[in-house]
Amino acid sequence: MLKSLFHWKVLVNVLLAAVVFTGLVWLTFRWLELHTNHGKEIAVPNVMNRSVHDAIKILDDSGLEYEVDSFKYDPRYKPFQVLQIYPSPGSRVKDGRTIIMKVNPRTYAQVSVPDVLDRYKGLAFRQLEQVGLKVGDTIFEPSIQRDAIIRLVYNGTNLKPGTLLPRFTTIDVVIGAGPRRNISVPNLVGLTVQEAKAIIAQNLFEVGLVEHEDEGRDESDIVYYQDPAPFDVRDQGMQIDIWASKKTPAEMGGKISQLNSIYRIKIDPYVPGMDDIPTYSPPVEQYTPRPESQRPESPKVQTLPTETPKQEPAKTTAEPKPKTTAPATTPKATAPKKVEEKPKAKKVIVE
Repeated sequence: MLKSLFHWKVLVNVLLAAVVFTGLVWLTFRWLELHTNHGKEIAVPNVMNRSVHDAIKILDDSGLEYEVDSFKYDPRYKPFQVLQIYPSPGSRVKDGRTIIMKVNPRTYAQVSVPDVLDRYKGLAFRQLEQVGLKVGDTIFEPSIQRDAIIRLVYNGTNLKPGTLLPRFTTIDVVIGAGPRRNISVPNLVGLTVQEAKAIIAQNLFEVGLVEHEDEGRDESDIVYYQDPAPFDVRDQGMQIDIWASKKTPAEMGGKISQLNSIYRIKIDPYVPGMDDIPTYSPPVEQYTPRPESQRPESPKVQTLPTETPKQEPAKTTAEPKPKTTAPATTPKATAPKKVEEKPKAKKVIVE
């Protein structure tokens, strides 16, 4: 059997098979060299800090592919300036290699406005800051929702949730200041239901009962009655009920009278018999100042010794006429002219 393995025909077949295998391997590697441009490498050009348009032109001339990636905006650099490149400049790559460039965008990346309407202002401010939006002016408007976000405004335009804005954009926030007190109720009689609802919402009241005469829901029906009554004073946020019909208010007199008997009840403050009870009012004394000449003088007390010589009776002398002063309230009044005599001294013994 060993002789058959070393037969010359077997050896020739093995040699031919080895030659064919070697040729196939050589052709395969040769084809790979030609296909991959083995040994033909290109240096990556330095396009750092150039504009993206200039960088693309240079890479095209070098036979290299490119891919532009929008990098994080940096205000220190110009818009569309190349900030990074991969592979790094000077690296040797084959023809047709894709070069990745990171470019400074024109402005900050856009972010979506979060839905913060009707939420508390503290929570809303935190959500806006998390997405990269800044809060500018805070405007307070009357609203039944105190300290809640009513609107978001950017350049005078109301923003809707989901609107895309550049990152770090400043927006204004409208916050509810709470309802006002003692507001006059608008007159809705004669308006259509649609117009009445709009005025109620405009004055920050709530739409309450809406009753149609034909039990329909036609917004064009005319309002012929409302509760509270027009021009009554109420707080904002309270409900206003309306009654509507296809007829005019003048034709609904009977229905209006019936509703008045229910919603316009007047309370008579008069209590029978209260007028018969007499009321006592104390007399009011008016004080009128008296002139000094009419004021009584207190008698003078004089003590005498036990043994006294006989004294002559005191002579009566007329006192000088006193000056009378008129009260401040009656400047024209004058005191009566009367000369009073000085009383005689009396003997008073004090034990």
